Amino acid sequence: HSHAHSHSLATIQAAYEEQLAVVEEAGARVILMASRALAATAQSAEDYFTVYTPLLTQASNPVILHWLGDMFDPALTGYWGSQDIPTAMDTVLDLINAHPTKVDGIKVSLLNADYEIDLRRRLPPGVRLYTGDDFNYPDLIKGDESGHSDALLGIFDGIARPASQALRALDTGDLDTYDRLMTPTIALSRHIFERPTFNYKTGLVFLAYLNGHQDHFRMVGGLETARDAAHLTELYRLAQIAGVIDDPDLAGARFKTVVA
Repeated sequence: HSHAHSHSLATIQAAYEEQLAVVEEAGARVILMASRALAATAQSAEDYFTVYTPLLTQASNPVILHWLGDMFDPALTGYWGSQDIPTAMDTVLDLINAHPTKVDGIKVSLLNADYEIDLRRRLPPGVRLYTGDDFNYPDLIKGDESGHSDALLGIFDGIARPASQALRALDTGDLDTYDRLMTPTIALSRHIFERPTFNYKTGLVFLAYLNGHQDHFRMVGGLETARDAAHLTELYRLAQIAGVIDDPDLAGARFKTVVA
């Protein structure tokens, strides 16, 4: 992506089409990830329509659109043609409304519950809102009288056990158990995804290491150093409160090897 500014809309569309074909031929679900190259090249909402319209037209099955906020990736600032979120939202709704049978849903990671609920209420019937809001997910998943968001978010990597139990409770209408399991995970998630948000990967890998899912705490490019000892110490404390430490003795020993 280092020369993103040099790609034409046609080149970007062709790259999407090539990957779309590969994924569909494999029989997998298509997620049209947000493109840094498109964010760099597009000058208007119309440019996004130019690229996305043929992709949705060609898709054999409904796809998932992807809207990642600039706190996750600064290179995606102004996606859908505007840095004003309500304006960008109108654009993506126009796109979805033009092809409602080709869009399974849209994954939204803006870390803003009000924007997400507004978008969710305006989607055509049958089009899902997949939440990527690692700050406000329990209430968004639980929903309100007008609907709910489906969970497709990074923190579930770190809170899989309580989250899976909570979702089973939600399926049976047991909201008290859902809240009891999910609420303690919020502080952990907000900590892992605090600014700079894109360093959340360090926290999730650290948690995986504490829980024995990998035998080292090393990341490509030395990203394990992106969060300091104070951050990792607080993460360990919040993880215990959230009930996501599988083996306290192992986690304690591993914590000491990293934060001496």
